Amino acid sequence: MKQFLVKTNKGEIKIELMPEIAPITVGSFTKLVNEKFFDNIIFHRVVPNFVIQTGDPSGTGWRGPGYDIISETSTFPYKEGMIGMASAGKDTEGSQWFIMHSYYPHLNGKYSLFGKVISGMDTVNNIDQDDKIISITPIR
Repeated sequence: MKQFLVKTNKGEIKIELMPEIAPITVGSFTKLVNEKFFDNIIFHRVVPNFVIQTGDPSGTGWRGPGYDIISETSTFPYKEGMIGMASAGKDTEGSQWFIMHSYYPHLNGKYSLFGKVISGMDTVNNIDQDDKIISITPIR
């Protein structure tokens, strides 16, 4: 069980990754966490009652880690608290990821779902555009 604590300027979010459905995505995310890639990155996209998105070091929504990984779509539903990879098309995932505010069935099977929020949805719901990730650390 891979769990991480996401510290933001609005509070903490505890997440659990799901390597059984997205092993490559979880591996890449874990690598980027260990490199402190996400530290001090903003939430560049916030759509109320839909999604918060982060993971772009430029804060524009157009950048990533300098590499792409393959898509690992699944049949898990995109409901509140689920975490997925942003994508510009098949096999273009990199470092940008999002957390769902609520259930959106039209996303099912279209993006790489790789985790879920296990506590801190109040923080997720209070994130505004340009709020910041302070750090992400593994929970032992």
